[in-house]
Order: sequence, then structure tokens, then C-alpha cells
Amino acid sequence: MKNSRKKSSAHGQDILLLVATLPAELQAALLKMELEKLLEVVMDFGRIPEARFPDEVVRLSDRPVSQEDLVHVTANVGEFGGDNRAGIERTLHRISAIRNRKGQIVGLTLRVGRAVIGGIELLRDLIETGQSLLILGRPGVGKTTKLREMARVLADDLHKRVIVIDTSNEIAGDGDIPHPGIGGARRMQVPQVERQHAVMIEAVENHMPEVIIVDEIGTEAEAAAARTIAERGVQLIGTAHGNTLENLIKNPILSDLVGGVQVVTLSDEEARRRRTTKTVSERRALPTFDIVVEMVDRDEVIVHPDTAAAVDTLLRGIAPRGERREQAANGQVHVQVPEGEPARLPASAGEESAYRGPARIYPYALSRDLLERVIRSLGLNARTVGGPEQADLILALRSRADDHRLRRIAEGSGASLHFIKRNTANEMRRLLERTFHILEGVEGDEVQEMVEETEAAIRRVLTEGVEAPLAPRRPALRRMQHRIIAGRGLVAESTGKEPKRHLVIRPGSDE
Repeated sequence: MKNSRKKSSAHGQDILLLVATLPAELQAALLKMELEKLLEVVMDFGRIPEARFPDEVVRLSDRPVSQEDLVHVTANVGEFGGDNRAGIERTLHRISAIRNRKGQIVGLTLRVGRAVIGGIELLRDLIETGQSLLILGRPGVGKTTKLREMARVLADDLHKRVIVIDTSNEIAGDGDIPHPGIGGARRMQVPQVERQHAVMIEAVENHMPEVIIVDEIGTEAEAAAARTIAERGVQLIGTAHGNTLENLIKNPILSDLVGGVQVVTLSDEEARRRRTTKTVSERRALPTFDIVVEMVDRDEVIVHPDTAAAVDTLLRGIAPRGERREQAANGQVHVQVPEGEPARLPASAGEESAYRGPARIYPYALSRDLLERVIRSLGLNARTVGGPEQADLILALRSRADDHRLRRIAEGSGASLHFIKRNTANEMRRLLERTFHILEGVEGDEVQEMVEETEAAIRRVLTEGVEAPLAPRRPALRRMQHRIIAGRGLVAESTGKEPKRHLVIRPGSDE
């Protein structure tokens, strides 16, 4: 109860800092109102100033806004950037400017920013998987609030190395010291909006994050940077313009985030088999983001746990049946799973997996931390669990193959049982690659050729200090290349579009 009062008091103080930037007449009017529900204050030159609440708009004065009023406010807030946004130091409030053709400010929107604790229970299990997550939704639905709370949970509760790319200082507030709402996550500010993609890549290359959080991916360069980050095994959590997955697919700039779309011509036989026309749209590549979340409202979302499957369904002209989640006023989360959705791994590793949610893996007498790192590096749709009874797959040492207790646990839970020779990352990686068919459809000769080419290019970079482009490879092989290159202390960037997308190895910077 005491903590609740402290949080409420902190929110109140934050709002008073926003009110304090206004002319005295507007301050007096606002202080008579219920500020806890205030959304924003709107001031347009020559018009009556307004305070906006969820259910009403209240006039703050009978006197129109003057140029002096606008100058008063702008003098009391931070500096406006190229996106016409400013803030108030150590708060989450956002002040947005409207300018006339001469560049003078003729309107201001002062939007209240609040750090909401506990706002991601709807999505917490998704971020714990280590998979990349994309959030869609209309403006004002709470996407940025969700990102802020995810940063805090990942950094403080899950102890990940998290970096927030804060382009408009909307996630972590204005000023050089981040708002405590992001917890122990680190924040990188973006000097100009058009440099966001460069800062995203800089974060990966310079600061070794396990998670990168970015708001409003909106350009082709940012989409390309997002793919490069995901291919390096870093968990990426972001938002993008568009209310639904279908909107995103139709966006020629951002569709690459979910695999992109290409038009292909089928043979007569294939067209008859599919019962379609000869010209169809298909997904071009693997999605950058493994999971897509459509925010219907602050407390209601639709989750597509397998982005690739959802996109393929849409391109066949069928609306994908996402998982609907709602959070009640008492905090209880209700999940509605579409009928017929598979919910477990196959009993045998040799069977084709139709699993759509995160696979649950229990490391029996093995290093859980090591297993989680391998899962993240492979980009698997999987997470570890605390007990064998919760697992779909139990991983154990081969020396325990005759352990009757282990066998009984596996039989009782229905989990598939897999053995490795040693408790090492390489052993875990090889088994998970086989189990999840990571290189399905890739011939052994192609893998060997890729490895030899990559090693030769690394030697050239190390000895000659020059960049070395590699041949185009499919996404699964590019992920392997990234791991090989990173293991030699170098960095690589993905460039080009499918099917000609390839890596370029760059020399490391001198210490």
C-alpha cells in the first residue's frame, strides 16, 4: 500500500512539472482538475487552449493563445529536435510543436507521459523466450509504454544487457540521465531522426547488448538495420507504423520486417495443385521479427506467435487466427487460443514440427544459463522452464540415459527426451539445430562451402585490413556466418535484398 502511494505521488510530481511550464492562468485552471487523468494540453495560436481527458475536452481559458504564451512554454522545456519534439528533463512528458511556413512555432501539444509498472503481463512470456518481437497499433494505444516496461523487466528481472534506442527521448525521457522507468537498461540517444538506423548498428557493434529496444521503425534503412541485428542473434523488440499485420505486408518499405513479398509465376501443374492463378504473391524470406503483436487497446492484444506462418496465411487470402489476450481490471490475463492450434512439440525429433508457440525446454542437471544463451544465439522459438512437468522437451546428459527417474518424469509429462554427450554450448547447439530443423533444406556440401568461404574471407580481413564481401546465402546460413565472424572478433553487416542478400566483413576498429 505504501509503495502504491509512493508511485502515485511520483506520478503527481511529474505532472506538476508539466503544468509548471504553462502560463500562470492555465496553471491555475489545471490545478483545479483531476490531473491523474490528464492526457494532454493543446495550445494553438489564436485559439482557446484545451485540456484533454479520456472522456472530455475542457477549455482552460476564454482568452485565445498568444505568441507570448507559446514563447513562455518553449522557454521552459528542453530543446526541440529535428522531429519538432522536446521534453522536460527526467520526465516522460513530450512537447510537440507545429510550425508555420517561416519555421515559427504556432502550436504546441503537451502530452503527459507516465511510467506504468506491471503493464506487460499480457506479453511477459513472449519477451522471456528471447525471440524478436514487433508491436503494431494505432497512435496513443500504449506501444511506447509497453516498450519502456519491457526494458525494465528485461534488465532488472531477467538480468539481460538491454539498450534502448531513444530517438525522440520518448522511452526514457529528456536529458542525459534516463528515466527510472527503464530500470537498469542503458539508453542511446539519436542526434538526428534520420540517423536512427546508424545508432541501432552502433549499439550492436560497440556495446554487446543481448536485447535492443527501438520505437517507430519507419524507413528502409531502419528495416535493414533491424534485420542485421536479428541475424546476429540479438533479441530485437520494436514498434512499427501500422495497426495490423496486413497493413505491414502492404507497406513496401516495412514489409521486409515480416519477410517481404514477391510475385512468382507457377507452373500449370503447381497452379492446378494449389487451385490458384499462375501468378501469386509469396513471402520472400524469413521474417526479421519472430512474433507480431497487434495492440487492440492497452489491455487487449492479438498475438501471432509464428510470423512466417501468419504472413503465409494472409498471402493465401485467409485471415490468420491470432491468439487474443485480455487483461482484466484485477490483473488477471485471459487467453483465447484459436481452435485447432497445435500446442506441443512432436514426440520424436525426426517428425516435422508444427509447433506455433515457444517450445518449453527443461535442462535436467545441465546449465540453464548456458542453454538460454544457445537458444538466443540460434533465434529459436523456445524458452527454458523451471521444472520437467512444464516441459515439451527435456535435455539431459547421455550418461543419464538409464536414469529410471528421468524416464518416468518424461513419460509422465509427455515431453520428448534428448541426450547430449557433454554440458557444453556446442553440444546443446548441435542438438537444437537438429531438433528444430534450423538447416532444413540445406545440403552438407553447401554448409562446408559456406564455412570455407567465410574462413578465407576472415583471414583476408585480418591480414590485409580490408572489407570482404561474401556470396549471397539463405538466412539460416547467414546466421551461421555471423556466429563464425563474431567468434573471430570481427563484425559483419547484411546488405542487399533477397535472394542477393549477403554479408560484408569489416576490419575491427583499433583499440
